[in-house]
Amino acid sequence: MPPLLSSDTRGMDPTITAPRAEVLRDRYRSRLPARLQKLAGPVEGTVDLPLHIVWSGRTSYSLDRPKSRMTLYRTVLAEGLSEDLVGLLHHRLLAEQWPVLRRLISPYIREVWEDAFPELLPTAGTTAA
Repeated sequence: MPPLLSSDTRGMDPTITAPRAEVLRDRYRSRLPARLQKLAGPVEGTVDLPLHIVWSGRTSYSLDRPKSRMTLYRTVLAEGLSEDLVGLLHHRLLAEQWPVLRRLISPYIREVWEDAFPELLPTAGTTAA
């Protein structure tokens, strides 16, 4: 029996051979709301994240404190399921903090969200920081 060459992909699981980046993009893409306006989470007060999003450390975030809100959004974008995104994030707050938030999240998350929602992209009238 001839040895298997590295280019021989017979019988290989396609999820193993798929590039990691595309697997991550697909995961984040599958969680997106149909429209940005579907994000109808709270705009003030305190949000307590469930254990499936944050399983250790801080679980409570104040939307009235910018750094706390930024950490909440960063965590939910990375770890939340579709229903978490819709119920915990608000479209206006996301858009307002996106210019900074986009630099704090994974490039895969940023690419997926900006591809799906061009209104999040930096515009010519906005100065880059």
